[in-house]
Amino acid sequence: MEKHFDINEDGYSVRCKLFTSKDTRTYPRVVICTHGYGSSKDVANIGKFAEKETSKYKQDAVICFDWPCHGQDARKKLVLSECMEYLTLVVNHAKNVLKAEQVYIYSVSFGGYLTLKYIAEIGNPFTKIALRCPGIRMYDLMRKNVSEADWTKIEKGKEVLIGLDRKMKVDKQLFEDLAKSDVRKYEYFDEADDMIILHGTADTTVPMEDSRAFAENNVIEFVPVEGADHPFRDPKLMDIAIHTIIEFFAPAKA
Repeated sequence: MEKHFDINEDGYSVRCKLFTSKDTRTYPRVVICTHGYGSSKDVANIGKFAEKETSKYKQDAVICFDWPCHGQDARKKLVLSECMEYLTLVVNHAKNVLKAEQVYIYSVSFGGYLTLKYIAEIGNPFTKIALRCPGIRMYDLMRKNVSEADWTKIEKGKEVLIGLDRKMKVDKQLFEDLAKSDVRKYEYFDEADDMIILHGTADTTVPMEDSRAFAENNVIEFVPVEGADHPFRDPKLMDIAIHTIIEFFAPAKA
C-alpha cells in the first residue's frame, strides 16, 4: 500500500510517501529512503525497493520524501541546513508517529552524502545504513553542474539556476557549506559495522574509487556491482543491489 502525506512543522512542508504491507498505525521498524540529485521520492527504484522490503518484512514501513527543491517540494533555493531539517523531521515522524523502535536508512548519491553529513554533524539515529553510489566529494560533483559563466556570478555573490528536469537556485553559501561539510574529514568507525556501501563499476557520474577509498578508510563493507552505472539502469543489477540491502537490513536473530 502507498500513502502520500506531508509533514508540516517548523515552517517546513516535507512531501512524503509511505509504503506498507499492513494498514496499521505503528511499525516496529521503519526504513527511510532518500533519492539523489535531480530525482524525487517517486523514482521507480525506491518503489521497487519498498515493495520488496515490505513484502519480506511485513511489519516494516518505508518512508521516502522529496529533498528541498526536488520533486513536489515547494522550495526554490537549495540550502544544506534545510536538507538536515527535512531528514530530522522524517526521523522524528518515524519514531514519534509511527512509533518505530528501529529506524534504518537507504540513501543514494546526493542523499548518501546528506546521510553521512547528518550522522557526523547531528548524530546517528539509524540502526543500519545502506548507501548506493554516495557523493563522497559532493563539492566537486555539484561544481560540475555550474557553467563557468554562472560560477563567475556565484563568486560575485549572485544566485544562479542549476538542475536537471527541475531547476533550483544555488549560491556561494551552498558551495562554502559543501566544502565545510566534506565527509572525508569525519570518522565513521562507530557506525562501520552497521553500514554498507554499494557502487557500480561502470558509474561515470560518481567515481567508484571515491566510495572504495572512503569505505576502506572507515572499515566499512564495500560491495562493487560489476557493470552497474550510476542509476543502476540494468534491472538485474538493481535487483542485486536491492537484495543485498534487504538482506543487510534483516532483523537480528534472537
